[in-house]
Amino acid sequence: MAHAHGSTGPAPRRIRLVMSAILIPLALLTAIGLAVLWPYTGPQPIATDQPARRDATVTAVHPEPCQQRASRQCGSVTVRLTSGPQDGQTVTATIPEGPGSPVVSAGDKIIVAESPTPGGSTQYAVLDHQRGLQLAVLVGLFALVTIGFGRWQGLAALVGLAVSFAILLAFILPAIAVGKPPLLIAIVGASAIMFAVLYLTHGFSVQTSVAVLGTLVSLALTGGLAVAATSALHLTGFGSEDTGLLAVFLGQVDPRGLLLAGIVIGTLGVLDDVTVTQAATVGELAEANPAMGARALYRSATRIGRAHIASTVNTIVLAYAGASLPLLLLVILGGQSASTVLTSEFIVDEIVRSVVGTIGLIAAVPVTTWLAALVTVPR
Repeated sequence: MAHAHGSTGPAPRRIRLVMSAILIPLALLTAIGLAVLWPYTGPQPIATDQPARRDATVTAVHPEPCQQRASRQCGSVTVRLTSGPQDGQTVTATIPEGPGSPVVSAGDKIIVAESPTPGGSTQYAVLDHQRGLQLAVLVGLFALVTIGFGRWQGLAALVGLAVSFAILLAFILPAIAVGKPPLLIAIVGASAIMFAVLYLTHGFSVQTSVAVLGTLVSLALTGGLAVAATSALHLTGFGSEDTGLLAVFLGQVDPRGLLLAGIVIGTLGVLDDVTVTQAATVGELAEANPAMGARALYRSATRIGRAHIASTVNTIVLAYAGASLPLLLLVILGGQSASTVLTSEFIVDEIVRSVVGTIGLIAAVPVTTWLAALVTVPR
């Protein structure tokens, strides 16, 4: 295992051997877990009677009075199909009424639903706008900004992001869909993401290894605490309509395990930020003052970690509140007492996510700082 150099000198060979003896078996266990739990057959698509979706371009709009007051636009549009067997043909598509119905104008690129009628003809209805080009431009801007500021490390971060999505889409989601244990899948998948992303982004160094080890310890604590909390609170995992739909279409999926998996994966996204920051902070403090011992490094870096955690806690709570804003509005309008609302499962699920994830983050600070101080003391 490589090591970082600086005014404090390289980490002693004994420390590097100890860390290798811990991390290499864990990496091998992660690889074995991937091989054993990999969804080789893949999930079977859910059979639905959804109409075919076709790309189209609006050539003319024919507005009509709306019957529902909540509708923003009514009538029909003339469109030119740009995909499917009828590519190039001009057809008429109706604009659905109701809240959330798309508002279109001439020249818009949209998606229409194509469905047969009892008489043998085909009818079309406006579904949504095409957003591929706009999304590609936004993602390209994100990549340019990341690489422009981060340079090679920014490029490595983008590659790490791609690896994270690849593991999520190729392993975690398909494995859960075929009925394998969601919590175990999340632990193995999160470990694979952590090993790949941290070493790819920050290089093979003792400092990175400290961040990896601190993340693993905090993830284990988060997973154990999540199991204990969901069991003590008698959570079933059916806190949302999405989980109910999955139970209907995929009876083999464990809803409670899915809740636990979501907690682990969601925590990982912030954990690596905390652990990498703490390991780097200890290294920078040692560079600035080589006379500092392990205890002084730990105290100084922990003070920085406390400030980081104080802002991160607020970030996590606001992130969950923002994602659940429509649900919270419905709760407020429901007219139920505060105690009834706060103890209902769909709210308790979000509280458990926030509280358990935050405890894992808080634990990451002293664990990672302590490990980093041990390997960064002056040689």
